[in-house]
Amino acid sequence: MRVIFVYNPRVDGMSEVSNQKYYITTPIYYVNDIPHIGHAYTTIAADMLARFKRLDGYDVFFLTGTDEHGQKVEKAAREAGVTPQDFVDKVSQDFRNLYPILDASPDIFIRTTESRHIHAAQALWRHLEERGYIYKSVYAGWYAVRDEAFYAENELIEGKAPSGASVEWVEEPSYFFRLSAWQEPLLKFYKDNPDFIGPASRRNEVIRFVEGGLNDLSISRSTFTWGIPVPGAENHIMYVWLDALTNYITALGYPDDFSAASHLSPHPSQQFWANALHLVGKDILRFHAIYWPAFLMAAGLNPPKRVFAHGWWTNCGEKISKSLKNTIDPAKLIARYGSDQVRYFLMREVPFGQDGDFSEAALIGRINSDLANDFGNLAQRVLSFIQKNAGAAVPQPDPFTEEDEALFKVAHQMIDKLRTCADEQSLSKMCETIWAVVGEANRYIDAQEPWTLKKTDQRRMNTVLYVLAEVLRYLGILSCPIIPKAAAKLLDQLSVPQDQRTIAALAHHKLVPETKLPAPQGLFPRIQTEATT
Repeated sequence: MRVIFVYNPRVDGMSEVSNQKYYITTPIYYVNDIPHIGHAYTTIAADMLARFKRLDGYDVFFLTGTDEHGQKVEKAAREAGVTPQDFVDKVSQDFRNLYPILDASPDIFIRTTESRHIHAAQALWRHLEERGYIYKSVYAGWYAVRDEAFYAENELIEGKAPSGASVEWVEEPSYFFRLSAWQEPLLKFYKDNPDFIGPASRRNEVIRFVEGGLNDLSISRSTFTWGIPVPGAENHIMYVWLDALTNYITALGYPDDFSAASHLSPHPSQQFWANALHLVGKDILRFHAIYWPAFLMAAGLNPPKRVFAHGWWTNCGEKISKSLKNTIDPAKLIARYGSDQVRYFLMREVPFGQDGDFSEAALIGRINSDLANDFGNLAQRVLSFIQKNAGAAVPQPDPFTEEDEALFKVAHQMIDKLRTCADEQSLSKMCETIWAVVGEANRYIDAQEPWTLKKTDQRRMNTVLYVLAEVLRYLGILSCPIIPKAAAKLLDQLSVPQDQRTIAALAHHKLVPETKLPAPQGLFPRIQTEATT
């Protein structure tokens, strides 16, 4: 009878995280135009984090949706010759249609034209008003329709908004939010919660802006009608950002669920809110890191746990714009190269939080090098060798050597590294962490030479193949958040049951020797170009 010695990692931190909540949001996307690569980028990033936390046993709530009010939408609808409602119905569906293409897995898609959201936004307004933070006056100043934002004179650059948007002088009766009262409370909040804004460079920008002084904020408009009516003042509509930001708590049942819970026994919605992460583009950080926490604290609510601002993409060094005709359609890109391939490239190519430059040459390079040559070739080499030389079944191992244990160790160490990266939103590093183990496995197979062992020591060959198959199991499970289709395909080829594709399962289950394996199939086809043919 053979003695089986199977690697048994410590299970510390490997059990399912019971009842721990994780709430992640994208911005709700503005529906004045069709979805583009920026929308895809934020959505894939949020999806990657949501999938990882689910993998780690968290109760995850992933929110996305569309922001459908404001002057910009009213103008776009008029130019299209349709009503604002018909316009937003069409474009909102365009965004909803994108998520299956991206392999995104949101739990809810919210629209600001929904009755539940109108109810929540008006409730927040009333709470702010009751607590003395709203007053009526006249607004006179610069407004950028494209940004749906007000700007002070000293913020303009050559007569335009900092974003480059055109501004117009607006004078109209308006309700104001006493933002000026929140300068010191916000600075104290940032100090007491140093991880509230990420990355650190963006945090410093926000603090400098707040230290420069805050003016009261106009939060209603009366010169157009497409928006949520102000309670008790039907000739005013709510400022689109007060309206839009409220979506994050609308989705959690505000105001009913928030007010029904007690401090000692919080409602699940409050537990999610205590662990809320907003992913946003750097251009809308001010709204999320200054206005939003001020609105919430003024209403007696806690701010979210964290706001992380990512950078922008350029296209071959040029700013992406419709006028330059260099916009990138994510659906067409995925149709050409595949969803896993595009997801991996966007998450790996640029450190999350920094600006990045897109080029198809760089995308093809990542596909052929990282995906096809490194990960795909590793899986194909191992599984094909098992198919041909180990009876098409998980091999029976002998006791493991130091070299075997060393590879198991680096595979196991991925878990805590990935957890840290996820909590820091270091998405590129998450990819790097997994591909570092791909590299170790490729070096291991070259050093162990199972093709030579086949002739000299088949029992050792079987052990080497078992080690490699088990490391592929780790790689398959832990890469699911990044490349879900290929990861699932790999785990199918390893005959890993669906209920064992979690981080907890990495400790509690292992590949069972003699389990039959299907014929292997390639994970990532190479992209043929003139340079590769």
